[in-house]
Amino acid sequence: MGKTRLEAFSDGVIAIIITIMVLELKAPQGHDLDALRSVLPTFLSYVLSFFYVGIYWSNHHHVFLAVQRINGATLWANLHLLFWLSLIPFVTWWMGESHFSTWPVAAYGVIMLLASIAWEIERRVLLGLHEKDSVLAKAVSGGFKEVISTTIYVVAIGAAFLNTWVACFLYLLVAAIWLVPDRRIERLIGTETVDDSGT
Repeated sequence: MGKTRLEAFSDGVIAIIITIMVLELKAPQGHDLDALRSVLPTFLSYVLSFFYVGIYWSNHHHVFLAVQRINGATLWANLHLLFWLSLIPFVTWWMGESHFSTWPVAAYGVIMLLASIAWEIERRVLLGLHEKDSVLAKAVSGGFKEVISTTIYVVAIGAAFLNTWVACFLYLLVAAIWLVPDRRIERLIGTETVDDSGT
């Protein structure tokens, strides 16, 4: 089973997610810089989520460079991941509109936690389809980032009920961990394959 349609569908869904998020940004009512204060929380939540969605897209792209085969389970695992990612615009808007109140910040963490778990499920499904000496297995078999991210999300959700800014800092910490895709994939498959976009 080829992976091209899965990648194209995922790219399309992620592009729509980003589009929905930016459409939720509303212009301030006033005509001076002070008017921006009212929309600053919404803008900050958008920036955080934009980076998260971008990180998922970048890492998804890198992982699938090393994927040689997929099956039906891969399709469902990928849909599972996209489902949780598609809820990011909702919690982003809620968190921004509430000015980072407790429940919206906690809900944001729950969605990110479930997306992280979905990513781990897809990773395991893909590893099950590839040999232990495959490029994919050599590049993503460790799972350290996945474990530490899940742990931080759980802590952040709890922290949201004590201090929402601590929770947001932890969300930023996870984003920083994932900001740079795993370079092992690029080293293992070579720069010629990585630059398959024609750029």
